[in-house]
Amino acid sequence: MTLDIQSVRSQFPGLKDGFIFGDNAGGSQVVEDVIARISDYLSTSNVQLGAQYPVSKLSTARVDLGATHTAALVNASPTEIIFGPSSTALVISISRAIDKDILDGEEIIITGEHESNVGPWKKLVAARKNIGMKIWPHTPISDSSSNPYAVALQIDALLPLITSKTRLIAFPAASNLLGADGHVKEVIAKAREVAKERGARKLEFIVDCVAYTPHRLINVKDWDVDYAFFSYYKLYGPHVATMYVRQAALQGSLSSLAHHFLPVAGKAYMLQPGGPGYESVYAITGVLPYLLSLSDSKPSIAFDEATATITNTSEITSALVEAYQKIAKHETEVLVTPLIKYLRSKYEQGVRIVGDDAFPVNPGRFPTISFVVVGTKEPAGDKIVKYLDATEKIGIRNGHMYAYTLVESLKPAIDLDDGVVRVSFIHYNTAEEVEIFIEELDRAIDGAVS
Repeated sequence: MTLDIQSVRSQFPGLKDGFIFGDNAGGSQVVEDVIARISDYLSTSNVQLGAQYPVSKLSTARVDLGATHTAALVNASPTEIIFGPSSTALVISISRAIDKDILDGEEIIITGEHESNVGPWKKLVAARKNIGMKIWPHTPISDSSSNPYAVALQIDALLPLITSKTRLIAFPAASNLLGADGHVKEVIAKAREVAKERGARKLEFIVDCVAYTPHRLINVKDWDVDYAFFSYYKLYGPHVATMYVRQAALQGSLSSLAHHFLPVAGKAYMLQPGGPGYESVYAITGVLPYLLSLSDSKPSIAFDEATATITNTSEITSALVEAYQKIAKHETEVLVTPLIKYLRSKYEQGVRIVGDDAFPVNPGRFPTISFVVVGTKEPAGDKIVKYLDATEKIGIRNGHMYAYTLVESLKPAIDLDDGVVRVSFIHYNTAEEVEIFIEELDRAIDGAVS
């Protein structure tokens, strides 16, 4: 069960010039079929939806197909899928729509992770003033005592925060800075159990899957999650975001954000004021076929136009499971293992991995790897990245990666402007690219600490 890496790379026009993309957590390259669909939509069906003339019927069907494909990808119903310009914008919409269903005195639990699933809740609490907020803190990983930056979100630090007043828990399926699996199913199951024991009126979960979806398969039904979102531009698509909203939440937790005269209460459209970018939503229908092409079976999508449904969902799901197993194997063996091994070898020069630094690597360790260099006279992150930029063949970055509160909480404290150095590989990165990157990174680190 191995990825055909040359076949994979052939489907991404952006990879043809040999540049090493190591900033994929900020945005992936785009599948060729996605690019073609944007052009096709704008060339042949760029009209308003919902009319009965032929081109509008085509346009409507194409946009609807975006929800159908996304639902198949995350194991949901198309009626539970919404779109927006960004993940942050979608969470802002949910924070507005859920406001009336959060009672005075109730509480929201957030993390210090990416601000998209943090900032909107901070603003809601600031505006309401009569609802509370708690932070699920990052805590040290027990078997990494020699590295104070080896931290993670651990369930033992969450459960004591849950009370009879807990209404919403917002957390990530994966960290965009730590590269850690959030163990969503386990967290939700245990938190629901504890909340019930403590008499919580109503508990919902909103999960940030942006840093998870390129590496592992979402299954919203298996997770028992209420809201789950990700950005397609980090999953080989255009700059558009999507969110699963449980049907029960649409009908019982949220108020409409749409125009008052539209009969959309209880429907996904009530959370899409003005509608999404049509060409982008149609273009994402190139992502699911690409993922299926990574499996051995490579099934085609059987679509029934009369019912507007995918009729071979079981076959699709099985192929997706296989595709993501191949992705995980490639990432662990080819990308994560050599890089973690190298960074650990630089311990005496002050390199500290931020997050899980275990070796052999844990299976939930994604190829999003951050580090700092301690003991230097000046912050080293910017120097390292500038050296790599100067090679004109490698792209990574340093900073807080919008996980500002997490970086601010690290002890010993680091320079917030310099932040961490992050390399984020993805399944189309190769063993050769990792070797070249490590060679250049070694020179960059040596220069920064000298």
